[in-house]
Amino acid sequence: MAPVFLWVRSHGHYLHAVFTKTCVEQQTDIPVIHRLARRTFLSDNEAMTTQRADAAARRALILDAADHVFGQHGVTAPLDLVVERAQVGRATLYRNFPDRTALIQALLQRTVDRIRRQVEQLGDRDDALFEVFEGMAQRIIDSPALADYWRAVDSDVPAMRTARETVRDLLEAPIARAKAAGLCRPDLEKTDISLISGMLGAALRGKTREERAQLAGRALQLLRGGLQGAANQGR
Repeated sequence: MAPVFLWVRSHGHYLHAVFTKTCVEQQTDIPVIHRLARRTFLSDNEAMTTQRADAAARRALILDAADHVFGQHGVTAPLDLVVERAQVGRATLYRNFPDRTALIQALLQRTVDRIRRQVEQLGDRDDALFEVFEGMAQRIIDSPALADYWRAVDSDVPAMRTARETVRDLLEAPIARAKAAGLCRPDLEKTDISLISGMLGAALRGKTREERAQLAGRALQLLRGGLQGAANQGR
């Protein structure tokens, strides 16, 4: 084994080090170093992924709690009730949502995201539009205070305008499929979604969940019948 002489700098001085040629030439040492480096890199990534997952879970927990609290007590309910139900600290709440407005807007965005996922899950079904209407009605039944608040907010508020435009765009393809299948009138446009949402919002007159469910069910029945009836008359 031929020795290999190297000068190694240590503490400002050069030291004469001797390594055997076998160690220099042995290729198995290099992959080991790479594996160790990769293992450290992956460990850091895994830790970061876990932290992000935990943060996302806490955020979802807060939103679930806020949805329940606002649904039961209105959007002006004390945020301490949200903290109590979510079982998190106040600092955690405000780290995720600086104020009540941010919390309500996050709930609005989550509702839009749910509609997006529903549309994606329904795929190319001809009746997807009516399934989404049922989902919108269910939201009104479950969270009347939030639904009523969002209806009352000025349509020029950026968050509301963006949400409405997004939902309209999401329903453009389902509307086209429903019309092509003869399930709804041919003049239905995505801009009519706000009007349909307002019609479903009449269910908010119900004082209890059961009353809202009855009103929403009847509204859906009339809505589906009206759209389909108009389509059948035009055929």
